[in-house]
This record gives sequence, structure tokens and C-alpha cells, in this order.
Amino acid sequence: MKRAIIVRYTNMELQDLINKMDSSIQHLEKEFQTIRTSRANPTMLENIFADAYGAKTPINQLGNISSPDTSMLTIQVWDTSLLKNIENAILESNLGINPQVDGSLIRLNIPKLSEERRNELTKIASQYAENSKISIRNIRRDFIDSKKNEKKESLISEDELKKFLIEAQNYTDKYISNIDKILEQKKTDIMKV
Repeated sequence: MKRAIIVRYTNMELQDLINKMDSSIQHLEKEFQTIRTSRANPTMLENIFADAYGAKTPINQLGNISSPDTSMLTIQVWDTSLLKNIENAILESNLGINPQVDGSLIRLNIPKLSEERRNELTKIASQYAENSKISIRNIRRDFIDSKKNEKKESLISEDELKKFLIEAQNYTDKYISNIDKILEQKKTDIMKV
């Protein structure tokens, strides 16, 4: 009976390992969405916060963000008293875009990226990917440490420990390969003129 409980418990831990690695990939994809390409994308503004009602508030909670064409974003601001705060938040961000205010509408013309800026953005994307790989390796290390502790406490056998080590490494390799593919796709998007 005790053996069956341990097997079910360790399968749950493997699923936990997979879930954590999935979360790391999702975080990377979210970070990549904030990196600017030549096309206008509302997700570019996701990490920009403006002072509103005494708190830092995401811009997407202060108005409707849309992309009427590939080179422009518009923000239809709900409360016109916040126009200046939103404009300042965009100017202070690292997007390099000058907002144009027209009534309650803010227009953001997305300029074409210079070759130098494209190279900078690919370096930033590479750094995000490297951080994600480190996260995956840390998740693997924590899993392996917990399995080694279970072996010390005689909860699992040496053969089971080896099996878990192999599985953890296989998942790690798979997720790191996935990160490389996502990075290459992002670099292609950034370098596209």
C-alpha cells in the first residue's frame, strides 16, 4: 500500500516539474511580446504603467488599444484627465515612440527599426531566452535534489532515482530546445524589414 502511494506521489511531482517548465516558457513568450518589431502590436504597451488615481496602472486598463494598420497604434483613453500621464509613461518607456495626442485619442506611429536597433533587440531577446534556460535548469536541479533526498530517506530505490534523473534531463533538453526555437523565430521577426 505504501509503495502505491509513493508511485502516485512521484508521478505528481513529475507533473509539477512539467508545469513549472511550461510556466517558464509562457513567461518567456510574454516577455518576447513586449519586444518591439517593425509591426505595431498592442502587446508592445503591456509593461507600460501610468500614474492613475494614485497608483501605477497598466495602460491597457486606461483605454482601448488598437492597431488600425501595421505602423500605428491608437489608445482611446477613457478618462481624458489621464492623457498627460499616459503620454509621459510612453515617453519614459524604452520603446522610442513619440505619442501624438488628438482629443481623447493617442496615436503612436511605429517607426521602422534601424539595423543597429534590430541588433540591440535581438541581444535583449537572447538575454530573455538565456534567463529562461537558467530557470529551466534551476527547476531541474530542485527536482533532482528532492529525488536525492527521497533516496537518502529510502523512499525510492537507486533504480527509481536514475529513472527520475533521466526523465528530468529529457524534459530539460526538450524545453531548452523549445526556447531555442522560440528565440530563433523572434530574431527572425525582429530582423524582418
